[in-house]
Amino acid sequence: MIKRSFLTLAITLSIFSCKSDKKEPEKSVEKESVEKWQAKAPATQPFGSEAFDKSNNTTLRWLGMAGFLINSHGSTIMIDPLLGGFDMPILIDFPIKSDSVPKLDGVLITHSDNDHYSVPTNLELKNVTEKFHSTIYVDSLMSNRDGLPSVGHEIGETFEIGNFKIKVTPVDHSWQNAYPDASDRVFKDEDSCGFWIETPDGTIWATGDSRLMPEHLNMPTPDAILFDFSDSEWHFTLEGAVKLANAYPQSKLLLHHWGSVDAPDFPPFNANPKDLYDLVDNPERIVVLAPGEPFILNQIDHK
Repeated sequence: MIKRSFLTLAITLSIFSCKSDKKEPEKSVEKESVEKWQAKAPATQPFGSEAFDKSNNTTLRWLGMAGFLINSHGSTIMIDPLLGGFDMPILIDFPIKSDSVPKLDGVLITHSDNDHYSVPTNLELKNVTEKFHSTIYVDSLMSNRDGLPSVGHEIGETFEIGNFKIKVTPVDHSWQNAYPDASDRVFKDEDSCGFWIETPDGTIWATGDSRLMPEHLNMPTPDAILFDFSDSEWHFTLEGAVKLANAYPQSKLLLHHWGSVDAPDFPPFNANPKDLYDLVDNPERIVVLAPGEPFILNQIDHK
């Protein structure tokens, strides 16, 4: 099942450095008699330009998929925005359209998979975005191929956007190397990243897609984790996600990478929040947001 899932990944998550558009045929698999169930996100709470106004706090809104909008006292960034144009069936209504976004001080992209670096969405955001930020590799795609005003960063590098101080964090997500037909190039771990984001109201860790690394268990305690709990071998897996969550037992867990894509057989998209409650320490800190629902960041008790 895992092997089949990631053959599917090599097909469905289009990487623009592919050898060709040729699809690798899937192996025939006998259909199960029981229909599988897909967890779906709560009903979308649409928002408009008011979400980008100056404020007296730091507010996060899940965009669906792996995307977030963060407004910290009027400084605005999006992380991995995908607001349409995806190549798999979508279960949700996106909370805002790209052409309704009034302004962004920055966009942060964790890696080149098209559920994180959505070329259609980011091209539509180009004229309202000050700067796009990612790894050196993804910057080469954004700037050289797609004409975006972008900057590439090394792992461990820090930079500032308005009220945000951001550090690029490591991940392990070079899945393409396991599937030679996925790309002409050899991918490196530093081609993908996460982001550690400091705001006046607390810290946010956008882990990015990754297998669990020792570094992930030895970070400072964040106030909120943008929490991927996909039970996939190229993500944390459910076991690894629980281990990460319990390494920071007070941190708020803002769930994402679930409930957005109609893919009940595909582990990167079919996580179910109900699986977490009996496994995570202090499960009351699990935050199941509807797309577009505001979450106000507060510092936790770090004792």
